[in-house]
Amino acid sequence: MYQHVLLPTDGSELSARAAREGGRLAKSLGAQLTVLHTTPAAYPFDLYEHGAAEHALEFEEFWKEKAARALEPIEQMARDAGVVCSAVHRVAQNPSDVIIKISADHGCDVIFMASNGRRGISALLIGSETVKVLTHSKIPVIVWR
Repeated sequence: MYQHVLLPTDGSELSARAAREGGRLAKSLGAQLTVLHTTPAAYPFDLYEHGAAEHALEFEEFWKEKAARALEPIEQMARDAGVVCSAVHRVAQNPSDVIIKISADHGCDVIFMASNGRRGISALLIGSETVKVLTHSKIPVIVWR
């Protein structure tokens, strides 16, 4: 069925639970797993505007560490389960765009991701990366809730 699963994670507990399920899916299918974490970009003008230019490297290091904390446990879980897994960290303002691009670049044939289930005005105002991926993906998306 599927041979390569893309598993986006934001590092939250919901994403961690979804990752366990996505890992189980990959194992049951004998599929490869790519796990993805995105962090926001910091542009120099943003830093200057907030008087924090001298902290740019600290800011970058903070996000790298956050990405490692999100990715490493999933990589370990996959290794323990005997699933081939690669981890990808990208800096981006629009995670949904990166999810779709990485799925194509890495030859994934399904995206497995969590949904926080926002409803009502919150969903309208904040939007959902999951909905954006569902709307624009050319490959199947499995939403775990």
